[in-house]
Amino acid sequence: MSAAPDTWSERNRRLAALLARVALGDRAAFEAVYRDTGSYLFGVVLRVVQDRGTAEDVLQEVFVSVWRAAGSFDAARAQPLTWLTHVARHRAIDGLRRRRTEPDTVSLAADDDGGDGPEGPDGLDQLPDPGDGPVERLQRSAEAHEVTRCLAVLSPEQQQCLALAYYRGYSHAEAAEHLAQPLGTVKSWVRRGLQALRDCLTRAGIAQAS
Repeated sequence: MSAAPDTWSERNRRLAALLARVALGDRAAFEAVYRDTGSYLFGVVLRVVQDRGTAEDVLQEVFVSVWRAAGSFDAARAQPLTWLTHVARHRAIDGLRRRRTEPDTVSLAADDDGGDGPEGPDGLDQLPDPGDGPVERLQRSAEAHEVTRCLAVLSPEQQQCLALAYYRGYSHAEAAEHLAQPLGTVKSWVRRGLQALRDCLTRAGIAQAS
């Protein structure tokens, strides 16, 4: 049981009001929640997955979940930031599990004989520097924000279908079975959702117009 709202911090009271509006489909409130908590929740996710690229992908999933599940937030059970942190950790653990099941396609062997001395370079030396400069990080952060904003424009059905297809790897048939919807309906949601997402990202200058 959380503390009474009148004992909460100003930030938590503000977030509670915003989440109530998000539950009603208020996109401006959703963007305000993102601006207020995005950096913090990114840090929560990053501590779990230990990879910046994965963390950015998971953060998008987190805010899709927030958009869809804001109505389930209960102020009598948790403070808003606690609830958001729980959502972020849950998605981060899912992301970590998916990452661990991905095949490792990079060989670190120095040569066929397994040597790493003067006969050949260490395999680690062959890997590109994974670090981005400040300009690249800023661009990626801006793009992640735009993707999250564009996802929020989609209908809940489109969001759910795209999440199943592209985050969880479901086929159209598997998504239709999971959602208990006709296959044609799910295909239509995916197609229209992708088109709407592409149009939104094109207007934001991220995607190329086809």
